[in-house]
Amino acid sequence: MLNSIGLYSYLSALVFFFALSALLIFSARRNQTHISLKIAAVCSTLWSATVTLFYLRYLSAPILLPLTEIIRDFAWCFFLLKLAKPGQMNSEGGVIFKLTNSKKGIAAVAILIAFSILGPGHLLPPQLSILTLNHDLPLIAWISISIIGLTLVEQTYRNLDNQQRWALKHLCLGAGCIFAFDFFMYADALLFRKLDQQLWVARGVVNAIAVPLMTVSITRMSGWDKSIQVSRKVVFHTAALTGAGIYLVLMSAAGYFIRYYGGSWGGVLQIVFLCGAGALLFTLLFSDRIRANIRVILSKHFFSYKYDYREEWQRFTHSLSDTSHEAPERICLALSALVNSDGASIWSKSEDDTFKCIASINTPITKSTGTEFNSLIGFLARTGWVVDIKEYNETPGLYDNLYLPESITQNPRAWLIVPLLFDTTPSGFVIINYSDLKASINWEDRDLLKIAGKQAASLLEQHQANLALLQARQFEAFNRLSAYIVHDLKNILAQQSLIVANAEKHKHKPEFVDDVILTVRNSVDRMTRLMEQMRNGMRGSSPETISLQPFLENICAKYNRLRPLPLLSANVNESCIIVADSDQLANVFGHLIQNAQEATPDSGSISVTLETDENRANIIITDTGSGMSEEFIANRLFKPFDSTKGLTGMGIGVFESREVVRTLGGEISVISQPGAGSSFTVTLPLAEQPS
Repeated sequence: MLNSIGLYSYLSALVFFFALSALLIFSARRNQTHISLKIAAVCSTLWSATVTLFYLRYLSAPILLPLTEIIRDFAWCFFLLKLAKPGQMNSEGGVIFKLTNSKKGIAAVAILIAFSILGPGHLLPPQLSILTLNHDLPLIAWISISIIGLTLVEQTYRNLDNQQRWALKHLCLGAGCIFAFDFFMYADALLFRKLDQQLWVARGVVNAIAVPLMTVSITRMSGWDKSIQVSRKVVFHTAALTGAGIYLVLMSAAGYFIRYYGGSWGGVLQIVFLCGAGALLFTLLFSDRIRANIRVILSKHFFSYKYDYREEWQRFTHSLSDTSHEAPERICLALSALVNSDGASIWSKSEDDTFKCIASINTPITKSTGTEFNSLIGFLARTGWVVDIKEYNETPGLYDNLYLPESITQNPRAWLIVPLLFDTTPSGFVIINYSDLKASINWEDRDLLKIAGKQAASLLEQHQANLALLQARQFEAFNRLSAYIVHDLKNILAQQSLIVANAEKHKHKPEFVDDVILTVRNSVDRMTRLMEQMRNGMRGSSPETISLQPFLENICAKYNRLRPLPLLSANVNESCIIVADSDQLANVFGHLIQNAQEATPDSGSISVTLETDENRANIIITDTGSGMSEEFIANRLFKPFDSTKGLTGMGIGVFESREVVRTLGGEISVISQPGAGSSFTVTLPLAEQPS
């Protein structure tokens, strides 16, 4: 008895676990995780003491040995479960959350395993003469506990950060040694229906070796308040380990029956079967497609979701409704924000059915031939899939019959292509830049981007419809003006026709000739006014004499409701008179002042200066706003229907103002620099003063 190797083996485990328990009990830490570790250490001490007393034959109740071992294993599982803290996962999560946070579920599993072990029979050391087992259920239960323990160890370790891993890796290694050795010992017993005596004896020393490893981690821990969150990658590896353990147990059981019923060929068949089963297992585990499918199934059905979809959708909707940017820019910003990217470009379908870049954020606009995206559009229409450009470059076989142009594949910043599907038809796509914070995407990122792309497609379609409606309204306005002009032309034509009809009969009468001359002169005047209206794009009233200083004072007062206030300065008398249509001229100065207010911050200034130079009046409107480049002034400022205000502007304001001023014999000149403000000078001829 005293010279038994098993006695000294388990006695060493008793000494080591007792020392560990004393170290933990006298520690000052009192949080829940530390308490659970104390309980696990005390239960291990109790278990090793029970086995030692059996070797010394001071205990004779067979039930005590499996009972204390169950308590020890459950204590360590409880500690690892508290350390991993899956209960802190989103309460709307999946099956894992419900199981680990259900007291009834945990109690039911514990009772089931305990009954499986203690009900049909007991597993005792050879000194108690129970080496031949008549029931497989207890062994399967012991193996199940070992697999659960290994799962929790692996799950805990894989999700540690660098600092936590440095502190806890030895504890995980020690606990893993205990459960791994138990798994091997009980799997061997299940296979050969006999507990290996050498494995049983060595078990005590293995448990003793694990204690110093745990002690190293305990001395490194500065606190126990840091919880370890469980990631999908961890759950996948955990599931793979669990599945592999269950698979090996089943295959071992099948191999046992083959050997038992195989006669003289049983041993050979068993070896062949186990080798084939192992090869099949490794084939399944190393198959990328199977691993990917398993990962998606686990993430969808056995884990809490990665995103808080309510929060994500609120933020996405807010980005789309932000009117500080045009709709295409809003789409780029909203989609890139979902994957923490700093920019994107959006491509939309044009009138000739080709796709062109209409906006970009932190991305240079690339030119396309118009047809190079045909393969991409066809692929997006068929699959609606989010294309990972890096994945496409590395494994193009994953994207069936897809060809991406070099303008995308050779772009070092291009990362993802998100389809904008309106119904099932691509109305465009967005190319998102690489993210510094996110290296890759999974199925959940793709699902979020796909549904967000459909929402963005609706906004893009609405934007394009608004542009078409705006263009239609512009044509409608000019069609209405054309109708008025056509009506006037018809009246003029009627007068000219009447002259032609009466000319042959009355051409020798001087009165008729005078009337014809007067009628033609009036027709010319009316035609001149019509031509002016066609150039101006508006119908004016009769001109009148206007005193510029009080006129400008009224205009400035009208725009005093906006900031900055336009301040008028004039060094002329009230004899500064011009002749013009007051409504048209008021629109000219009002438009220039309003543009200055929109381009100038509230802290800036706007001045309106009235000066005279011989027979001309100069009205100078100066602001301290954002200014304009020379290229913009030369190519776009006076170009009709070219607006920088998006849907809120028609692009004819400055053009119309210049045309009105020109009809009065004046001119508008501009001096501006980006960031330094602008100065518009309106020059008008003064009316002749009576002598």
